[in-house]
Parts: sequence; structure tokens; C-alpha cells
Amino acid sequence: MEIISKIFIVIVTTLVLSGTLSATHIVGGDVTYQCQGYNSDSSAVLLQFEFTIYRDLFSGGANFDNNARFGIWQGSGTSWDYFDTVSDQNFSDREDIDIEDDPCVDVPSNVGVEKGVYRFTYSLPINGQDFIIAYQRCCRNPTIGNLFNPGDTGAAFQIEIRAEALEMCNDSPKFNNFPPIFICANFDVNFNHSASDNQNDQLVYEFCAPLQAGGTDGSNGFGDANSCTGVRPDPANCGPVFDPVNFRPPFEDSNPMGGDPVVTIDPVTGIISGVPTVQGQYVVGVCVKEFRDGVLLSEVRRDFQFNVVMCTPLVVADLDAGLEIDGLEYAVVSCGESEVTIRNTSFQESNILSYDWWFDLGGGDTIRATTKDLTVNLPGVGSYSGAMILNKGTGCSDTALVNIDFFPDMEADFEIEYDTCVAGPVSFTDLSTTEAQQIVAWEWFFEDGETNNEQNPSYIFSEPGLQSVSLISTDNNECKDTVRQQIPWYPVPPLVVVQPNKFLACAPGEISFNNLSDPINEEYIINWNFGDGTSTTELSPSHIYEEPGLYSVDLEIISPIGCTTERSYPNWITVEEKPTANFSYSPDNPNVFNKEVDFTDLSIDSETQQWNFNDEYVTLEKNPTYTFQDTGLFEIRLIAFHETGCPDTIIQLIDIEPLVDYYVPNAFTPNGDGDNDSFLGKGFLEGLKDFEMSIYNRWGEQIYETQDPFIGWNGRKENVGQQAPQGVYVWEVKYIGPRGDVERQRGHVTLLR
Repeated sequence: MEIISKIFIVIVTTLVLSGTLSATHIVGGDVTYQCQGYNSDSSAVLLQFEFTIYRDLFSGGANFDNNARFGIWQGSGTSWDYFDTVSDQNFSDREDIDIEDDPCVDVPSNVGVEKGVYRFTYSLPINGQDFIIAYQRCCRNPTIGNLFNPGDTGAAFQIEIRAEALEMCNDSPKFNNFPPIFICANFDVNFNHSASDNQNDQLVYEFCAPLQAGGTDGSNGFGDANSCTGVRPDPANCGPVFDPVNFRPPFEDSNPMGGDPVVTIDPVTGIISGVPTVQGQYVVGVCVKEFRDGVLLSEVRRDFQFNVVMCTPLVVADLDAGLEIDGLEYAVVSCGESEVTIRNTSFQESNILSYDWWFDLGGGDTIRATTKDLTVNLPGVGSYSGAMILNKGTGCSDTALVNIDFFPDMEADFEIEYDTCVAGPVSFTDLSTTEAQQIVAWEWFFEDGETNNEQNPSYIFSEPGLQSVSLISTDNNECKDTVRQQIPWYPVPPLVVVQPNKFLACAPGEISFNNLSDPINEEYIINWNFGDGTSTTELSPSHIYEEPGLYSVDLEIISPIGCTTERSYPNWITVEEKPTANFSYSPDNPNVFNKEVDFTDLSIDSETQQWNFNDEYVTLEKNPTYTFQDTGLFEIRLIAFHETGCPDTIIQLIDIEPLVDYYVPNAFTPNGDGDNDSFLGKGFLEGLKDFEMSIYNRWGEQIYETQDPFIGWNGRKENVGQQAPQGVYVWEVKYIGPRGDVERQRGHVTLLR
């Protein structure tokens, strides 16, 4: 049949809500139809439409509404014309969606969905056009995690009806079940989201993008609620094509939830499977397309919300029994041990009422037990299967399957061969045995962290000591056994190597001997003879030769098991004589007024010398004179050199003392002639601090005071008042010297007029 064009019937439901119009509440919805028959001349068909909306019981959002209005469009592609509006419709059914009762899961109490259904009939013309139906309303649940701004995003639900479907009086598919209200994170979804079709047409399923329409305009008394961005858009002005919702990356219409494995839908069966891993609320769109003889008749689009929560399993069958396979079966391998104990680690233990075990031992022999743990005595080599059931026969049960492979015994073993006193390789020979076919793998582990996979390796240890060597042997059944041996590996070094830090020293001379012989450690006996009558047992010693001379050095090394090696170094260390440095200087107490100092070399057995004056001046003179540029402590270093070149050094500190020289006159004549007009102290004042001078008359009255040593008394009271009479006055001066000493002076001065 030739497809001419497409008409969409868009049923736009405008919900007039009590309370806040924009209250977020929408969880999902879908639209279906059934054909009621043709009119008398077969120019039209009567269809009954069923619109189902789902709301969140815990969102605090708007309720279902009466006086709803529906809009109808026709068109094709991206061009649609307004056709009609069906107004004043009330919902006919209202009920809570049952939460699937899983007795083995602690059901969360904060999730719930309510369903409302609107039904009406409408006659559509058979005119070669296609029709579509949709619904617009704001807003979605704001806690949705896979959309941008879900609380400001409205919803549009639509169904497509082809002209061919109208001509055939076709019914749309209808989903059989609503998705579960909640699903558990890290558990397989495995939900059958299939639909039924009365005409047995071919149905194809896919994840598709939910559609959006409307917005928050007019939600609080401002703006136009009927605008295309309002909470209840007017279908006469606002119609398809509706935009898909804006998924938040990495989510998208074909991958709305993520997961590991990713949550997907089977295109043939409609089964949604996968394991969501992150808690949250996710908007998911599912489309089912209806085909007959390869012709698309309709497309039903459901928009719903998955609540992924952390579930607490009430009982979980779990065994400490070896390798877990797919979370269902436990594999136990026993090599040579016919008695196998399986420890039961199932939980939550407070909800476990009973344990039921069975094991098939073959030949009609079956073990049954009700203990928590189980010990099985296997009759012989072979494979045995069994199971452990928690709370058997109750509504909350769980099962763990167990398979035991009993293989023949094996034993790991090896022997060693090496020269105990020579630092060479150790040979290892595998002696492992098995009752199976053969040993197929060897893993050698050495004390110093190295490994080897040869059957019979050779190995040289990096350090001496009691070496631990382990061998893990594996047979063709993958049975393993481990053996460990301690090997006393204490050879003496094949070559004694000593490195002194120097061969020539000046008495008393310190020589460091670095023992580079290998292998040795602190467990070895080390005997040194330094050739001057002294010895030590240190590994790498330092030694001081007190007297000049030529010395031989001997070294003996004895391992902890008695192996010995030694070496002599004749006339190895030379120790030369050195002078004794000393000097004197004059004057004994130099100061700021006498900074030139004479130095005299008093060194003994000195050939030459070098002077260093505080790293400011260096000279090779024997008895130099040096003038210091400042006061303070200065380091004087004299290096005296013996004729052998050996030096000796002496360091002395010289104090160039800073001084203050302050004196005052005994009379002054403040007559204004410019000569001796003020009473003022003089001298060398560098370094002087906290100066104070006071003047008193004969009655003890203070008539002048200053803190400036460069301002004197002019004969007036405080230098500004009346002239003081001629006579004798008392003065007092206090100050702190350069090194913090407090100085006081007191005397008399005569004022003459």
C-alpha cells in the first residue's frame, strides 16, 4: 500500500490544578487507542483514546485534574496543522501502582507512583492523511538525575497513527506492565516491558528520547500559563514537533541509565536488562513500533521514571568455599584431602531461619545436613555437586551451588647443592611428586624478592644470610603444593677489597677504611690490624694514626660458618709530621681608637704560613700588621706548614672594642658673643644610645633636660625661659654605650655672665 502522508493526533491535556500550577509531579505517561468501527459510509473511524499519566506520590506536587482539554493535529514530517480540541475531560480511574513485594529485600518507604486515566472517543476521517496524539504539561520531578533542569521541564506524550491504520480500523499496541516503582542498585533489572497487540502485528522495541513541552511560565500568577512556555500550553497555538528532553552527559536516549553492564532493551522481546550502579531517579523513554507486512501503522511512546535505590537484601547465600562463579556457583578444588569443610558466611544472619545442605556423592549416596557449616568426606577422586539453601520453603530464600573437584595428592620438594665457602651459584633440583599425570609448573621464590619459573634453576644470592627459598609446584589438575627451606649461605668474599679515603695523612691523621669485600655483613667476624699496635672488629672502620710513620694494614674475614679469607697491605699508609701553629698580637686590648694590631708567628716546626684576617685580607708574611676597619669580634686564622707540607691551623678571636669618649667643660659664658655660649659635652659619641642630660640649681630644682647629646644648655630655664643667675650648677649625664653598658657622669659647671 502506498503511503501518502501522515496525520498526528495530538491530544493535549491541560490540567487545571489546585494549588501551585507548576508543582512538580510528573513521573511518566503513555497514550493508546482502540478502533470502535467505521461510520455508515466508511469515510471515518471512531477511535477510543486512553491517556494514562503517572505522578510521584512523594514529590508534594500537583494532583490529577478535572476539566482537562485535549488537542488534535494533522500533518506529516515536521509540518503539522491544528485540527481540533476536545475539552472538559475528567479522569475516569485513579489508583496507586503496587510495589512489587519482594520478601527478600527491605523495600524503601519513600517511593510511590499513582496512576490516573483519561478516556474519550473521537471520529477521525479516512482521507489519506496520518494522525498523531500527544499530551503537554509542566513539570517533571526536580530530583531526576539524568536531565538538565528537570524541575523546569514539561512533558509531551504522543502516539502516531498512520493512514493505513485508519483504513484497517487498527488497534494500537498496549504495554502489559508498568515498570517497577524501584530497582536495586547493583542488581539486574530484568523487567519485561513488552506490549500486546490485538491483531498480532509485529512489534519492535527501543529506548527513545522522552519529549518535552511547556515550562514554568504562569506558575505563580505571573505570565501566561497557556503559552507554549506555560504550565498548560494551549493546543491551538502549541503543537508538534516536540523537542526531546536534554539529557545530562554521559546519559542519552539510547543509554538513559548507564550501568555495568549498561541497561538496554531487547528489540524483539521488550525485556529491559542490565545492572544500574548509581542511585538516583532516571527518566527513560520506550517506543514500540507496530508493523504489518512491513508497513508502520503506529508508534506508542511511554515515558517513565526509574528510581534506583540501595536495597538491603534480607538474606544472601554466601560461602567461603573458593572461587565464586557468576555469583551463583562456588568451585572448590581439593588436592589429596578427602575431607572438605565448607564454611557458611551467609547473611543477614538474624533473618536466616534454617540451613539445608545436600551433596551428591555418586552411586545413589547423598549427604543431607541442616548445620551451618558442612564437612564432606569424599569417596574418591572425581567431581561432586551440591547446594546450600537458606530458609527453604519460605518466601525469602536464597541458594548457593557448590562444585567440588577432588584430585590426586601431590607433594612439592627440592634439594640444593653449593660450595658453602665460595660465593657462587646455588643449584636447585626439583623433587616434587604427584599421583596425577605430571608436574607442569614451578614457581621459585627467593629471600631477596626474585622469582624463577624453571624446574631446576641456579641462583646467586645478593646478600649473605639464612636464605628462605620456597617452591610452589603445580600439576596438570592445577593442584598446588608449597615447600620452604632455609639455606645458610655464608661464603667468604672471593676477593678482599678495601678502599681507604686517603693513603697520606698528617699526624695525628684519621684514615677511613671502606670494606668493599662482597659478600659480607654484620654477622661476619672482621679483624683489622692497623700496623701501629691497634686493631678493631668493625666492618668499615676509621682509625687515627697518632705518630708519623709508614704503616701496613692486615684484614681477616671469617664467615658465621667458619670460612676464612685474609689479605695484607704492606707499607700502605704514610703519616707525616706536622707543625704546631701559634701566634700572639699587640696591643692586648685594641679598640676603636687603636685599631692597628701587630701579629707575631709563634709556630713550631713551621716552614711557611698563611694569615687570614676575617676573610677580608690574606697574607703570607711571617709577622704582619693589620688595621681593622671596624669594631667588634674578628676571626684571625693562621695556617702553619711543615716542610713536608702538612698544615696546622689556629684560630683566635680579637675584640676591637667600641668606646665612647664623652667630657664636659667646667664653665660657660652665655653672653651671646659666639664663644662658649652654651654648656655642651664633646667627644667620640659613635654607638652612644639613650642619652639624657639634666641641669639642677643649688636648690635642687631641675632647670634643663635634653635627650640630644648635640644640644647644650644656653643659660635659660629649659632654654626658653628667664636667664639663670650667675653661679654654680649641678649636671648629670646618663647614656648606654655601644655594648649596652650604662654610663653615668655627675659634676658642676659655673655659669659666668
